[in-house]
Amino acid sequence: MCLFCDIIKGDVPSHKIYEDEYTYAFLDISDDCIGHTLVVPKKHYENMLDVDNETLNHVMATVTKISRHYVDNCGYTGVNILNNSGVDALQSVMHLHIHIMPRKPEDGVIIYSLKDRFDINLAELCEKLKLD
Repeated sequence: MCLFCDIIKGDVPSHKIYEDEYTYAFLDISDDCIGHTLVVPKKHYENMLDVDNETLNHVMATVTKISRHYVDNCGYTGVNILNNSGVDALQSVMHLHIHIMPRKPEDGVIIYSLKDRFDINLAELCEKLKLD
């Protein structure tokens, strides 16, 4: 059973922001950022690692449409766009979803933790991670 699939079907209530043939967007219940919105594909994919490009293009078009609306029409001045793919990346619902966190000056929301930097050699890491 997938919570987001149930929301899309209307079996679980949500505060819908937008819907089209391919995507569904609704307010996140986390109450951590005013206007925090989730955009999901209507077809079930676990995360960014198993979605096809066509579906991902539809999802990102919806993310862009909503983000522009928030900035152009709703009084926000920017957005954070976030995705967690996989348990170790803190994905909590195993249905692909993109977070839109609309931002205003001095809203008090901290997205990135401030921690000490890792002591790494970027050149060595680049050799390990680069895609040929």
